[in-house]
Amino acid sequence: MSFPDVNTREERSPLLPVRRLHNYVYCPRLFYLQWVENIFVPNEDTVTGSALHSRVDDPTRLREEALTAGSGKLRSVALSSETLGITGVADLVDEDATGRRRLVDYKKGSPLRGADSEWIPKPNDEIQLAAYAAMLAEQGVQVDCASVYYAETKRHVPVELTDDLFAKMRESIAHAVAVAESGHCPPPLCSSRCFACSCFPVCLPFETRRWMQESSKDEAEEMRPPMPAGDEGEILIVQNNRASVGLRGGEIVTRMEGEEVSRHPIHQLRAVYLYGAIQVSAQAVQALLENDVSVSWFSPAGRFIGCAQGLPSSGVDARMGQYRLWGMPERRLAVASEIIRAKIHNQRVILMRNGKADDAVLARMARLRDSCCSQPGLDALRGVEGTAAALYFESFASMLRENMPFDFNGRNRRPPRDEVNAMLSLGYSVLTKELTGLAYAVGLDPFLGFFHSPRYGKPALALDMMEEFRPLIVDSVVISLINRREVGSEDFEHTAKGVMMKDSGRRQFWRAWTRRMDTEVTHPAFGYKMSYRRMMEVQLRQFWRFCRGDIEIFSGFTTR
Repeated sequence: MSFPDVNTREERSPLLPVRRLHNYVYCPRLFYLQWVENIFVPNEDTVTGSALHSRVDDPTRLREEALTAGSGKLRSVALSSETLGITGVADLVDEDATGRRRLVDYKKGSPLRGADSEWIPKPNDEIQLAAYAAMLAEQGVQVDCASVYYAETKRHVPVELTDDLFAKMRESIAHAVAVAESGHCPPPLCSSRCFACSCFPVCLPFETRRWMQESSKDEAEEMRPPMPAGDEGEILIVQNNRASVGLRGGEIVTRMEGEEVSRHPIHQLRAVYLYGAIQVSAQAVQALLENDVSVSWFSPAGRFIGCAQGLPSSGVDARMGQYRLWGMPERRLAVASEIIRAKIHNQRVILMRNGKADDAVLARMARLRDSCCSQPGLDALRGVEGTAAALYFESFASMLRENMPFDFNGRNRRPPRDEVNAMLSLGYSVLTKELTGLAYAVGLDPFLGFFHSPRYGKPALALDMMEEFRPLIVDSVVISLINRREVGSEDFEHTAKGVMMKDSGRRQFWRAWTRRMDTEVTHPAFGYKMSYRRMMEVQLRQFWRFCRGDIEIFSGFTTR
């Protein structure tokens, strides 16, 4: 691979932030995810690091006479260089009693141990300081020495600003620019440093290598569930038409006819669901979107209408790949076949666990499952899926307790004509919303599916991705509500437009839904446990990699 000369490259905008150059030296994949894809996941280290920097963050405007006049210190100095193609903010430039100028950068962690057990700076920290020193020199401010202050050890570790270090810095800039312009995300490191990286739950290094088929299930490597911080945020559900939602003092406040009924700090929320004509202030919506909290609207019957969400967390590469793959019939059929294979497998497992289906039905579903990958086209595959669904719902009542207060004679919808179908329809609507938001958030087009045909207003990709989770999440929630006697006839309303859940029924539904989404399940390929909520995101991120071309095969999620 040839790398462009940073001094001659034509496209100088945007300038590369020095903190992203720091990422590149640490891990090219981390650099690509954060700089090119704009994916950033805060964790304990990044929050602590931000707090550390805030203590020295007293911005000083860089004036050449400021240091020459012996002012002593410059803090949070904003710098940029068109020549180098970089920009950044230096933490501190100060002077000692003899007039020597020192450049200081503050880090949360600890330095490395050298051969003689002395403390030495990390290579990416050295490159970062060299970049700041070079930009300061361009503006006429020469520094005599540099150091990194590591908060964990509470000590300054000197950095030698040698010609070799400046040469490495320029080379690193050129390499980072080339990687960014290549359009190809570098392979994962799969090292111990991955576990401390803030992007670990998004990068999925060990999972990606498994998806790339570069490791075996027998490989003796530690697999840890990549759980992001704040993954279990609260969902605010408002379903009374007399309610209103507003913003006050950084908190989302719900009022009923002017009287406050709830108050939630924005950082504790993961989503807001609104049923019916709920009034929401523009200030509240703006604050929620700025904090990456989605707002979703449902009809009073539970039909998903739409959602407001902040900008997606990645660039256009995955969406372009998604469009390209959609136009390749063989690749589209392969993905659709795997999705339906996983769905039929999971339906069969749910029946075996909870029902009393005939052995002949289970055997036929197994044959249908195994035939998915040999179907000649999407229409034939849809026939297999329809046959399996008919068999499944013919046996669905066997999973429900005897003498239940509802009648169930198979699946019906638009509108649902009985209580069981009303709950199923509500659950599928909520699951569609969840996966629509996830698809958008990871950088995919929710409306271009591989099994479901694109149609105006229909999130076809979300409908694709929900197929394997329908029986495991929605059907299980409905079975639990009935068998545990958590809902009764009094929780439903029969109208000319069909059967719908009342507020009391939806409250019970949401309790069961949250319980199921928080249930941990073992991943069939990786062997560790994670919640269903996180499992859905991992599946979408796998599909994101598939669309980008990082992996060759998409694998559906199946339970045992």
